[in-house]
Amino acid sequence: PGGIDLVGEPIDLSKVKTPLYFLSTKDDHIAPWKGTYKGALLTKGPVKFVLGGSGHIAGVVNPAGSHKYGYWTNTKKPSDADEWLAGAQQHEGSWWPDWFAWVKPKAGKQVPARVPGDGALKPLEDAPGSYVKVRLDQQPTTE
Repeated sequence: PGGIDLVGEPIDLSKVKTPLYFLSTKDDHIAPWKGTYKGALLTKGPVKFVLGGSGHIAGVVNPAGSHKYGYWTNTKKPSDADEWLAGAQQHEGSWWPDWFAWVKPKAGKQVPARVPGDGALKPLEDAPGSYVKVRLDQQPTTE
């Protein structure tokens, strides 16, 4: 509570109780994984933290058929990111099949893709959205 605010709206990650597949990448220069790991621990729902190889783009857009980079998983959630990695299991290939196995039992039936803006909710702004440029270290504190 009081840690981040987006466009004037306070965000309390401790109130997030939905299951999360939390992907970060080892060499990400925009969202360093040790910081995102700390963020994943702030939520109250079940979290699967996955660390992809490579950086911000290549580690995320590593296609399922690719055998590049690899990824790490760990069922334990120590408070220290380095301890998490030391206990993690390394896997070859893309993290996508792991995500699919995680999300499939949580998903309903497949439906056709929606066209942004065609429903009752209009787009707020073009992708990727202004929120992705917000940095926690540049947020005013409320203390």
